[in-house]
Amino acid sequence: MNLLSADADGRLHGVYAVAATLAHALVPVAMERHPELVAAHDVELRAVAPDLHVPARRQSIAAQLAKSERILIPGSRHTLRIANGLAEFVRDHLAAVGPMTLTVTNADRADAADREFLEVVERRLDGSLLEIVKGDASPYEPLAPEEHDRLADELEESGLIRPQFGEITFHRERGSDRELAVKALWGAMSRCLMEGFHHATADFGERALALLDPGAEVETWWRISYGTALAYSATDREDAARALFDEARRRGVEPKARATAAYATAMSLVRHHVPARRDPEEAMAWINEAITITSLLPDRRERAFHLSFDLNGAALVQTRRDRLDTALELVEEAIALADRDLGEGEHPIHRLVLRANRASLLTMMGDPEGALPDLDAAISADPGYPDYYIERGNLLNRLGRTDEAVADYETAMRVGLPFPEPYYNRAEIRFAAGDLEGALTDLGYVLELDPEFVDAYINRSGIWAALGEYEKARADAVRGLELDPRNAYLLSALGQAEAATGRQAEAWKAFEAALEIDPRSAATLASRGALAYETGDLEAAVADLGRAIELEENPTFLFNRAVALRDLGRTETARFDLARAAELDPEDADVRKALEELEPI
Repeated sequence: MNLLSADADGRLHGVYAVAATLAHALVPVAMERHPELVAAHDVELRAVAPDLHVPARRQSIAAQLAKSERILIPGSRHTLRIANGLAEFVRDHLAAVGPMTLTVTNADRADAADREFLEVVERRLDGSLLEIVKGDASPYEPLAPEEHDRLADELEESGLIRPQFGEITFHRERGSDRELAVKALWGAMSRCLMEGFHHATADFGERALALLDPGAEVETWWRISYGTALAYSATDREDAARALFDEARRRGVEPKARATAAYATAMSLVRHHVPARRDPEEAMAWINEAITITSLLPDRRERAFHLSFDLNGAALVQTRRDRLDTALELVEEAIALADRDLGEGEHPIHRLVLRANRASLLTMMGDPEGALPDLDAAISADPGYPDYYIERGNLLNRLGRTDEAVADYETAMRVGLPFPEPYYNRAEIRFAAGDLEGALTDLGYVLELDPEFVDAYINRSGIWAALGEYEKARADAVRGLELDPRNAYLLSALGQAEAATGRQAEAWKAFEAALEIDPRSAATLASRGALAYETGDLEAAVADLGRAIELEENPTFLFNRAVALRDLGRTETARFDLARAAELDPEDADVRKALEELEPI
């Protein structure tokens, strides 16, 4: 068995200290044994171990652009995608070369991304393949500032990238030069922000801010504060981000920075992770301030970029205010401004975002055909960016072009890191086509990638119920409710599973809870009506099924009410329900048989 040890101390060894140690141990062998496996995981390996120089196979156009034009920062779940991709690389490599024992020391000091990686590995990999042993913490001997200076100098002269994510900042902070420490922290923070390592970005930012004199270094303070605030927002710390933007306003940062702070404040107000904290009305005030300032920027090209950016933000705020026509006008204005005043080929990602946003608005406004050209253009310009394939796949699915939608989902799977959405969306298409096993496979993988994907529990519970696997359906409903206790769909699914397994009291309780949250759920009303029939309360059954039919004229609901009405002796009304059910579903043999059994009026 192969043995490997890794020091997880993120403050000393940086982001993904354990993941990088694994990569450096495994990739050289993998390049010889199965280079196709390395190529299949190039993005995640390059992210955690850039000094291995794994050839890039999958890239967005952002990789070729200057930092100022890379406006898309990876989302908050990006590190989970990296962790899943790395786990699959480790799993497939060790399956070929043999098991390994990994001893991790200082696990309690690991950075957030490494902790997430270890959690994914321990959840997804069999212990017989990779055994993880938590070793003892190891103390470090203190060094003199001059020794820290020397070690930082040597690491910088080496030209290696990994030390910039932790080791250099560790030594610079303990060295003799405050300015070099701030510079190192700013460099590490900038790299982490663009890689989507948001917890590390916030940590580096806080440490840099602690070394600064804001009054004497306003420009540097703002640059670091802004990056820190973006990381806060990405990690559900919007209040901390708002505090930095408010402080920037108090400190009188220059106009362009003030506009940026106003824009970011508005976005935080419409995207807050707590829905109750969202406030599109206040956001409108802040985005208008940003537009007022950027409209006055003297440089034409700079004004075109920043103003079109802010107009696009205003469109999002108006969307949250349910003013789609106004939102579309703002995006159209932003596109026209960028096309007129930006240089040819300048800010390509920004322009793609504008077109993709116009596509989203057109779709929301009921014009999916009109939205397609914008998404086609976005994909054509940046074929290595997976999100647009998913958006176009959703649009194609809505248009009934399911084969093309699946093709887009599967392209997103190939060009991007492992993430749940394309598999979840393909599962819905497979389910609709009657491929229940294929849908189950996709949903199982979704939950392997992200055990907190609530909608996957809803859909899989429904499929298990359709297959008669009621205990599995119940288990998925229960697990989903642990994550989202007031989810009406899950409560209804739980009620159906409880009813199917003879737990009538529990089923009734679940249906009651679901209807308290969503009293207009036709499916839940119909399910409770069916339960009432089974327990002998025919009047309650007819009442619930009647309300369900008012909401959704479903042939199954009509058939079930007809059965209850028949048992109550109301044959004429029962016959009417069966006749209508037969009109809606002429192929239903049960409906035809029930009609034949009823005596003519």
